[in-house]
Amino acid sequence: MEIVDVEDAVIAGPNDVLLKVERVGVCGSDVHYYTTGKIGSQIVEYPYRVGHEFAATVLEVGDDVENVQAGDRVAVEPAMSCWACDQCMQGRPHTCRKLRFLGCPGQAEGCLSEMITMPSECCFKIPDCLSLEHAALAEPLSIGMYAAKLAGDLQGKKVGILGFGPIGISVFLALMKEGVSATYVTDKIGQRVDVARAQGAAWAGNPDQDDVVECITGQEPGLLDCVFECCGQQEALDQAIELLKPGGKLMLVGIPQIDRIEFSIDYLRRKEICIQNVRRQNHCMQPAIDFLADDPAAFEFMLTHEFSLDQSKESFDLVDSYSDGVIKAIITFGE
Repeated sequence: MEIVDVEDAVIAGPNDVLLKVERVGVCGSDVHYYTTGKIGSQIVEYPYRVGHEFAATVLEVGDDVENVQAGDRVAVEPAMSCWACDQCMQGRPHTCRKLRFLGCPGQAEGCLSEMITMPSECCFKIPDCLSLEHAALAEPLSIGMYAAKLAGDLQGKKVGILGFGPIGISVFLALMKEGVSATYVTDKIGQRVDVARAQGAAWAGNPDQDDVVECITGQEPGLLDCVFECCGQQEALDQAIELLKPGGKLMLVGIPQIDRIEFSIDYLRRKEICIQNVRRQNHCMQPAIDFLADDPAAFEFMLTHEFSLDQSKESFDLVDSYSDGVIKAIITFGE
């Protein structure tokens, strides 16, 4: 990883918004590209700029932009949809046929840059009560809120979250907001297990130390209504199928580093398990911002590390190694 000079971003169309990038969150998918050079069929070709979770200040707007103006602070949706294909017309802009996503090879350069231009519909003005650091959490939180929404009505239900990184935490917070009765959490990092307990999980454990299925079924012999797999690991998928009650729902939220996964068709079929993939987020950026604004202090525990632009490599190495209890590392741009 290195820092290079490029031409300034500019307003190129009437719907463009020129942004000064202020804060960038380091995401696990960014780190996948950094460490392996690909996610599935999306393969990096150097030079390649990463980053998609960010907050910014508006510098300039195109002639047709009405939702933001120069000087506004914004959280940014990194997915750019065409708004004309069958998916967009059916209310699914997140699976747009011509989708361009920040920091995805072959789609769009990432936001780890001093300036960037985005379509106005991707820019969401944030209230004064929110810091730029909190605003950078809006994108991952929107994924958690979308996953919870896609799972259906879980009020009063018992759920599992396997993997308690930023996305797993975002799912957890969204589920707590929806009023689930009990949440069971796993993670291989001890500090994250401690965080889950502190945040109100009914049970939290480390699958390297605990028999997850035995511990959870000991408390819930009737098993769980829904399990959110948030780490992309085969081991967690196997546990999820065992933990789900007949007719339960498995939410696939994590991004595996491998190309194929497998299931026990015996368990899957006999229990009539429903499997639902979660593709990023759909119309949940504004609800995520509103959720953050309701009580910003409640999300402070997620902001564990801050780095300068010059320390970008150190931030990626930290997140890759899961060192020092990291949950969310934020890269801060100076004046």
